[in-house]
Amino acid sequence: MVKQAVEKLKGADFGTLAEMIKRTAFKVTRMGELVGRAASEKLGVTFGIVDLSLAPTPAVGDSVAEILEAMGLERCGTHGTTAALALLNDAVKKGGAMASSYVGGLSGAFIPVSEDAGMIRAVEDGALSLEKLEAMTCVCSVGLDMIAVPGDTGAETIAAIIADEAAIGVINQKTTAVRIIPAPGKGVGDYVEFGGLLGRAPVMPVNKYSPIEFVKRGGRIPAPIHSLRN
Repeated sequence: MVKQAVEKLKGADFGTLAEMIKRTAFKVTRMGELVGRAASEKLGVTFGIVDLSLAPTPAVGDSVAEILEAMGLERCGTHGTTAALALLNDAVKKGGAMASSYVGGLSGAFIPVSEDAGMIRAVEDGALSLEKLEAMTCVCSVGLDMIAVPGDTGAETIAAIIADEAAIGVINQKTTAVRIIPAPGKGVGDYVEFGGLLGRAPVMPVNKYSPIEFVKRGGRIPAPIHSLRN
């Protein structure tokens, strides 16, 4: 529904685009709220929360990447992708929050690679890299998600990838996580088949330069200071 709404506004400015996404999110969330309340009443249980997340599946038409491309990006991952994702995420939250009395969960756009047909295509076309995905996690509700890397990727490199994502979460005070899958016997350009909603992941390259000496320092990175933000 969000993709269809965006496709109707080709050439519209950002404010108009955000308003349409916000209204669409309101309609979808309001329906979910009403259905949820009716179901909880029939079941005799307390109504919980509504999660506003845009969560893709491998099925055609269920792609968050395709929503971003409908905004005007030739391929998800090109310059402007982070800004487009920030606009989408914010508009969904604004519209959904108005439609529900109890919003919870992650409530934002998910960007898993293997579970999103548009993301897979962007990786195949060379438009979407691990580094760009990391940048995108700064403005959405999740971290690096369902990404396959070569099976010979070192433990220190994986630790450094996790550390980078943790740093984004800590500094920005946001939810984040890492689902990265070293694929035994697989290299860049190969695929890992997970099946079902977990989909199919193209094996992505990692940076060829080593973080070993940094990771081997060990210990704890001190907690950031927040009291001097003003």
